[in-house]
Amino acid sequence: MSEPLLVIDKINKHFGGLAALQNVSFDVKQGEIVGLMGPNGAGKTTLLNIIAGEYPPDSGKIIFKGKDITGHPSHLSCRLGIARTYQIPQPFVTLSVWDHLRVASVFGRRSKTVQELELDRILALANLADRKNTLAQDLPIISLKKLELARALASDPELLLLDEVAAGLTEAEIPAVLNTIKEIRSSGKTIILVEHVMKVMVNAVDRIVVLDKGMKLCEGNTDAVMNDGKVIDAYFGTS
Repeated sequence: MSEPLLVIDKINKHFGGLAALQNVSFDVKQGEIVGLMGPNGAGKTTLLNIIAGEYPPDSGKIIFKGKDITGHPSHLSCRLGIARTYQIPQPFVTLSVWDHLRVASVFGRRSKTVQELELDRILALANLADRKNTLAQDLPIISLKKLELARALASDPELLLLDEVAAGLTEAEIPAVLNTIKEIRSSGKTIILVEHVMKVMVNAVDRIVVLDKGMKLCEGNTDAVMNDGKVIDAYFGTS
């Protein structure tokens, strides 16, 4: 059996007196989609930030492709093949959609010679082809969410961290998001998906890891997790 693409080993993170993550461990296999689920404040985005190198854990290890990358800064993690989207879009407001992808392609794993046909394919995948020359400051929020995804893909990641890509979408827009996630997966990407839209979560992932109050509550396939009494209590409380 091949080693996991990503190993999260006993990660702890505190912010002052707040224990954001406590002894969190799980693996992610190559080509897998793992859902990261939990109530608000469970530590999901904090864990994505640590995997992506935005800040280090207090203790524990992040192993990517067999290499210890714990505490690596985010630009080095991007070079190694880890990219992420943000729950709240963070564009360069005076750059066009196309220039966002060009910048990402240079600072990611692609060669310095930008492969324009590949970037055009990414624009089409994110449904942004008609916005190619639009400045980020002129995009509506839904298009900014799509730009987050396109920019991450332009860096050519092996591991893609998606933080609530479906937030704010209508019911009619959700099937398109699911199709996009499946197409990304079919291209060979491995995905960790944080999502509160349960229709996206249950239809996109292979298995789910549930966090609550910074700790791993449970892990398993979709049916097992959704029917786990601990998960139901975490979301809805006990009577």
